[in-house]
Amino acid sequence: MDGGGAVSRLRTLAYQAAFYGGSVPIVLSAPVSALFGQRAMVRHATSWSRFGGWCARRLLGIEVRVEGTRPSGPALYASKHQAMWETLALQAMLGGPAVVLKEELARIPVWGWATRRYGAIVVDREASAKALRSMMRDAKAAAAEGRSVLIFPEGTRVAPGEQPPLKSGFAGLYRILALPTVPVAVDSGRLMPRKGPKRAGVITLRFGEVIPPGLKREEVEARVHAAINALEAEKQ
Repeated sequence: MDGGGAVSRLRTLAYQAAFYGGSVPIVLSAPVSALFGQRAMVRHATSWSRFGGWCARRLLGIEVRVEGTRPSGPALYASKHQAMWETLALQAMLGGPAVVLKEELARIPVWGWATRRYGAIVVDREASAKALRSMMRDAKAAAAEGRSVLIFPEGTRVAPGEQPPLKSGFAGLYRILALPTVPVAVDSGRLMPRKGPKRAGVITLRFGEVIPPGLKREEVEARVHAAINALEAEKQ
């Protein structure tokens, strides 16, 4: 028997039991926090984030290496998305940003209402003109409140090595928010694949060079795409 593989499978089972079992009451109680407003929801989400980080660290043996620096004020964060890990980790690291969220999640009864109370920015996959206008309006409102905005500009979770083009919504947010843009590279998919056992090791999260507002669409998209995939390029 592959001893390392057996340990990974046991760790994965322990992690799944703890994280998903513990997440059930956290998720179900979110609407209660939502009754007390956005700040309560941000605290609730941060607690979930920290719980997820504890499970990954203690049960999977995953450590985190953070590289680079980020602005002290609000910014537009554009992140690679390889695992659920970064959706929770960045929520806590960035102090409760307004997250661009796919519409399917916002449709979940009660939970969807709670995410809107948190201040999530909902957009559909079709990216219709109406949906994009709504996303821009909500993002501007979040920025006006002093919140950062977090988007996964490739549109969905991808496996390590995949580098799809950015969705059109990113360029629209970049233009209308006129905030510093921070690309975020992660390699979480190596250790936390969607299918199969998870592995111990170090996840690298890198805040790339801050990109100023006002650049042409082609330039900013090229710079963000390269920066969020920088860790992939280094492994080739």
